[in-house]
Amino acid sequence: MRDRRLVAHRGAQRVLSRPGYLATLRERLAFLERAARLHDLDDRPDQYGDGIVETLEARTAELLGTEAAAFFPTGTMTQQVALRCWAARTGDTTVALHALAHPQVHEGGAFTAVSGLRTVPLTSEPRMPTAEEVRAFPEPFGALMLELPLRDAGFLLPSWEELTEVVEAARERDAVVHIDGARLWETTPHFGRPLDEIAGLADSVYVSFYKSLDGFGGAALAGPATLVEDAKTWRHRYGGMVLQQFPTVLSALAGLEWELPRLPEYVAHARVVAAALREGFAEAGLPWARVHPEVPHTHQFQVWLPYGPQLLSEAAVRQGEETKTLLFQSPWAQAGPGLSHTEVTVRAAGLEWSEADVRAAVADFVTRVRGLAG
Repeated sequence: MRDRRLVAHRGAQRVLSRPGYLATLRERLAFLERAARLHDLDDRPDQYGDGIVETLEARTAELLGTEAAAFFPTGTMTQQVALRCWAARTGDTTVALHALAHPQVHEGGAFTAVSGLRTVPLTSEPRMPTAEEVRAFPEPFGALMLELPLRDAGFLLPSWEELTEVVEAARERDAVVHIDGARLWETTPHFGRPLDEIAGLADSVYVSFYKSLDGFGGAALAGPATLVEDAKTWRHRYGGMVLQQFPTVLSALAGLEWELPRLPEYVAHARVVAAALREGFAEAGLPWARVHPEVPHTHQFQVWLPYGPQLLSEAAVRQGEETKTLLFQSPWAQAGPGLSHTEVTVRAAGLEWSEADVRAAVADFVTRVRGLAG
């Protein structure tokens, strides 16, 4: 199914997103050649984190309004190092976070197994932690980690007032605040604040260069200069001192230059697409369907339908194969008995879809689902 989905995506004339990681090697090399215009190619390649890597670090710190930033090959490494450094400073290895946070769900317990950190969940509810939960937590913790947006709950964000209250509650407990901001770049429309003001709430911030910016990979830790210097020492110890990283760094610079300014446009159109999906499912007469959140907080959101993942995956791929329109390009996952959900991302390719286009694609998709369901 994964292979069929990939072939259908590449052959589709209409999709809501064309992420770079699904492109061919030829297309990625062409992207790199275009990105090369953003840096002096007569400059020597980086060696162990200097040169163009330092250029990206400076640009990241500037955008986030922090004293410094350090480039890392992966987000998993970035956050382990960040929280390890904070633990050394606070004397407390306990990290409070959401039960659905990325390190809890997708990293194989790396915080504990590799970095000696202890994680405690503030809540497992599919929403952001509240200030009351932070204040009432029954044991001390040295750091509070906030994933913004919280992907596995539907790319959810708190309101600005809720976020500032949670940060204040952590400060009352003398805890540092670290933002897991893999997708922080697209939160500005929801919060109505610039990136530096959002990042300025926290003591440190992690950002990704591929999840929203379409880079080849890579991440950064931004924060106080002394913390970043400590992090660079641990980056070496964790095996993150790669000899040369200029292809990935060039792609990250391209993302900051070309994709970052477009993210508000993607968020705005994701709300149009979400509304059209809801209308389309209602017009098709499905017994139950949900777009979550109803008004997306970012350019990504979830769709929930009352069928099994295998049936929905087959219907989605067949639609792409037979009509060259791929409405749902991400996998469907079991969410309960007879209930599944998928993630929808709206990027540049999705801007070409009108509300009528979305509703028509929904009608065709639902017809295929009913045909498969018998």
